[in-house]
Amino acid sequence: MAQIFRYSRQLKNAHSILRHGPAYTVCFSSEESAFVSRGDDVLRRHRKGILGKGDAGTNISMDYFAKRTKMSSAALPISHLKSSPSKTSIPPSAFGLLRTFPGRQSAAMRCYSTNSDLPPHQEIGMPSLSPTMTEGNIARWLKKEGDKVSPGEVLCEVETDKATVEMECMEEGYIAKIIKQDGAQNIKVGEVIAITVEEEEDIGKFKDYEVSSASTDQDEVKTTPETTKASSTKEPEQVKASEPKVSPSEGTAHSDDRIFSSPLARKLAEDNNVPLSKLKGTGPEGRIVKADVEDYLASVKTATPHAKSVDDGAVHALNYSDIPSSQIRKVTASRLLLSKQTIPHYYLTVDTRVDKLIELRSQLNALQEASGGKRISLNDLVIKAAALALQKIPQCNSSWMNDFIRQYHNININVAVQTENGLFVPVIKDADKKGLSKIAEEVKNLAQRAKENSLKPEDYEGGTFTVSNLGGPFGVKQFCAIINPPQSCILAVGSAERRVIPGGAGVDQFEFGSFMSVTLSCDHRVVDGAIGAEWLKAFKGYIENPTSMLL
Repeated sequence: MAQIFRYSRQLKNAHSILRHGPAYTVCFSSEESAFVSRGDDVLRRHRKGILGKGDAGTNISMDYFAKRTKMSSAALPISHLKSSPSKTSIPPSAFGLLRTFPGRQSAAMRCYSTNSDLPPHQEIGMPSLSPTMTEGNIARWLKKEGDKVSPGEVLCEVETDKATVEMECMEEGYIAKIIKQDGAQNIKVGEVIAITVEEEEDIGKFKDYEVSSASTDQDEVKTTPETTKASSTKEPEQVKASEPKVSPSEGTAHSDDRIFSSPLARKLAEDNNVPLSKLKGTGPEGRIVKADVEDYLASVKTATPHAKSVDDGAVHALNYSDIPSSQIRKVTASRLLLSKQTIPHYYLTVDTRVDKLIELRSQLNALQEASGGKRISLNDLVIKAAALALQKIPQCNSSWMNDFIRQYHNININVAVQTENGLFVPVIKDADKKGLSKIAEEVKNLAQRAKENSLKPEDYEGGTFTVSNLGGPFGVKQFCAIINPPQSCILAVGSAERRVIPGGAGVDQFEFGSFMSVTLSCDHRVVDGAIGAEWLKAFKGYIENPTSMLL
């Protein structure tokens, strides 16, 4: 307070300063922290006793801060406020911890309108509900305009790049305006989707409220003339470049009115309606000979079918329909494209005999049916074998981080699940520590939720290795999968098939066996070929001797 009285002279002239410069309001709490707001972002009311009395455009009120945070308010000496276009600062020597709020940069921040007709309100922005989310869609609103909301209540369902997630309310109030209605698509993270107010009587004041887009319009206006100017300058160059160049010999060959040609060449040109002026003579002194006419006719014949095919393509248009891409489809496409372009893939394939695995599965399912548990599939056994193999070869449970390799101590297996909305990869966390019954139950539950598009971020984040199985459901014998970044390996599982193999001591003796082909895709930056081969060897050992997985 001593410093405030010290600058009392400046405070007396505060109203004149506010007319010519940006105004600030500072609030002090019991923790000696300060809150600063620009004068043009604060609710403007006529209030005496705070920074003097100014005109209607510069008066500042502290009622709202005192009401909401129970803070004591004090005026800050104007000389201690350093104003710049981008930030506001107060000398740390004069005050304690300082936090600045630069207006509407945060979607969850309370906003104060410069229009005196609008009461205090909050702009709710599109949240970032996953690490890779840059935009989202509004699936449906569970609340409507005028409804009262409390912390923890679900406002709407947001379709992210992974799943449909419920968006909860963070503060009590009333929904005054819904900016983005049901089905709104491609909403950028942070873009305003709704407005909330504290008092119910303030709802009607936001009936015609629109989000300010002045900055966006200025950018568009600024870029449009530049684009138009650039295109206008390029068009004459393109026209100039497309003009055919005439060779000097061609221009001099027909400089006179008379065209020299042989009788046979003239006869051949007349029969095929070819003007001699279009031909370039290669005979003595530029005379047109028979070979010149034949060459011209050959060039016309080769160009005609091409032009005809273009015309036919224009006449016979293809029938098609455009299918809109879902959010997860877009993200899957971009991530897989990034994976193929930036990760050096290599592939290792091995055949594993699964007769003992099938026999063990039958025995375990008999026990599961007796106890009322979920049936165990071959894919569940593959997940368990992959997790145990990662315990032996932890190099495959790693990620490339540019400057270093990050090796994970948790073994979390993503399982690829195909749905109508796209490809989902829910995760089985700590698969090496879970039993087959628990893995089977989690896989079935997560697959069902993926098909219902109701996965939560924790259901698919944090994977360190991926298993993709196209053999069991589709009968694919063998395929190579694309690595799911930032992971370094993915296992592609094919179908099991019966084969005839040599057996016994005799040459003519043979037996039947079931074999399953698996292909390991590796990131060569992290996993060398020998390391990948060691992992496949360990995996094959668990598959061909499945009882070792139970130890």
